[in-house]
Amino acid sequence: MPIELITFDLDDTLWDTAPVIHSAEAALRDWLNRHAPRLGDFPIEALWAIRRRLVEAEPGLAHRISELRRRILLHALCDAGYAEAEARELAEGGFQAFLEARHAVEIYPDVQPTLERLAERYVLGVLTNGNADVRRLGLADYFRFTLCAEELGVGKPDPRPFREALGRAGVAPEAALHIGDHPNDDIAGAQAAGMRAVWFNPGRRAWPDQPPADAEITRLAELPALLERWPH
Repeated sequence: MPIELITFDLDDTLWDTAPVIHSAEAALRDWLNRHAPRLGDFPIEALWAIRRRLVEAEPGLAHRISELRRRILLHALCDAGYAEAEARELAEGGFQAFLEARHAVEIYPDVQPTLERLAERYVLGVLTNGNADVRRLGLADYFRFTLCAEELGVGKPDPRPFREALGRAGVAPEAALHIGDHPNDDIAGAQAAGMRAVWFNPGRRAWPDQPPADAEITRLAELPALLERWPH
């Protein structure tokens, strides 16, 4: 069956995520140092302990990473002695500083030309566990829809986000393809929903001990030619 729908992971598929998150964490620390001095050098171990308690109490937060980060900041600020109302205001301010820096991504140079070419022929969508917003990155016009774990309350590799994408596009699983960098979240998740899956592997990592992807590419620009060769 010909491919009609292509869904894309974002982080580490359309850009390199590690340096962006590092910079965003630094921006958050700088903001808190200026606006919440009582927090001081809050140890990272304490933040992880707060995270663990929150997720244990409400497992769904693991997929709502923006809300989780807000709550971690709120608890840390309250623990530092801020009244709850002020702590909420500071937590939101810190989160917005983080989110702004988190969107300072360097999109791989072949992404926009490839998306432009693919959008002429296929329905394109986004499936992400992260909190990057394609509207803030100038990419929204290429995509028919964006699905994120934050809004769905469940993330990849659960097949439900993939099934939701199929429903949005109105296509059968056999007519859909997902591309992403994560062998489990992206590849196994898509295949569990009956979709084909392409592993984006620019670092040429070894494939783990699990069923293989349907194809592998090292640059997004390889995807149109792959689709042309793919048996219908």
